[in-house]
Amino acid sequence: MSSLKTRIQKHNSTVIKTNMPPGPFIAKNPQVIAVLDAVSFPILFDTSKVEKYNVLDGTFLPSLSFTGGHRVCAYLDPSETKHTALKSYFMSVLASKHSEFIPLFRSCLSQLFVSIEDGIASHKKANFNNLGQAMSFNYIFRLFCGKDPSETAIGSKGPAIADKWLALQLGPLFTLGLPKFLKYVDDLLLHTFPLPFFLVKSDYYKLYDVFYASSGPILDKAESFGVTREEACHNLVFLACFSTYGGLKVWFPAMIKWVGLSGEKLHRQLADEIRTVVKEEGGITIQALDKMVLTKSVVYEAFRIEPPVPFQYAKAKEDIVVESHEAAYKIKKGEMIFGYQPFATKDPVVFDHAEDFVGHRFVGEGEKLLKYVYWSNGRETVDPTVEDKQCPWEGYGGASVQADVGGVLPPLRHV
Repeated sequence: MSSLKTRIQKHNSTVIKTNMPPGPFIAKNPQVIAVLDAVSFPILFDTSKVEKYNVLDGTFLPSLSFTGGHRVCAYLDPSETKHTALKSYFMSVLASKHSEFIPLFRSCLSQLFVSIEDGIASHKKANFNNLGQAMSFNYIFRLFCGKDPSETAIGSKGPAIADKWLALQLGPLFTLGLPKFLKYVDDLLLHTFPLPFFLVKSDYYKLYDVFYASSGPILDKAESFGVTREEACHNLVFLACFSTYGGLKVWFPAMIKWVGLSGEKLHRQLADEIRTVVKEEGGITIQALDKMVLTKSVVYEAFRIEPPVPFQYAKAKEDIVVESHEAAYKIKKGEMIFGYQPFATKDPVVFDHAEDFVGHRFVGEGEKLLKYVYWSNGRETVDPTVEDKQCPWEGYGGASVQADVGGVLPPLRHV
């Protein structure tokens, strides 16, 4: 976001007013108040002062046809009764799957590296991103549905369907990266009209039908939370394919990249720590993870330096005052607040060498800096509740990644 950096320098301020895509034809009012440092950014989490009603994608709301006509949990404000019901339901589902996170992720990750090694052996190269996306989708589908997607009607097409469904919803938020003199092409193709659901309707309902048929035990839980099976399934597809797969497909390759670039010394330290703890604990367990201090720091550092979801939005419930490091700003009731997370988590006032990947950053005294890691739409030091918009995966899904990336670290030399 070089334009935001330019604005910060021009106005000598990390709280600025700016326009965000899409354009006025879709968004009606694309103007936002951008909070771009570690101090101002957390206003986005304070649901006593901001609301989250239909603001997941910022200044516009994709057609509800993409989610079966339902406002799924991600679009609901915590003040809404349905939000409490749905988030309670998801937290219950995730808690029931707690014992499966690590063994299932290990199984999927092992197969990923077998596929990578096979590709290298056969073709002298392997596309980690494509293989990683397939692994991520398989992991999430197997976790919620109890079977491999190859055993269902979608076969190996799950990632492609999910990618298309995601792209049509999020397309108006982005640009094609064209030169400035072709900016009108971006506006015409992406920012003038919402991208239509019919282009993915058939594929989406194939995905929905497979989840509905395969996740019976999870859907059975929904009625006790006052949620119909149909609504629960549309929410489950969103949780699995938008929130989880969409996040993993971005973040997992990024983490592998940063660890891979960090050098042999860190690789050796990680391997030594993990092997020592696993030997002491008799395997990779939640208890073992707590002892892997460096491994956890490396994962948190990857979340800090390249968060999987960089954009966050909220709308002011009332006139509020937001403070940065050096000033205070008044935001009026109803104004949209936008946070670009990489600016907040790479705030040079908070983090030394903020642009560098420092694997041991959160070890020892550095652990105090975890409150400035915001990957889960909340502080890393805070657990999610039904009263907030923090990702329910925080504290659950991250554990398996922390354990197994280190556990398979040596093969990275081949990637």
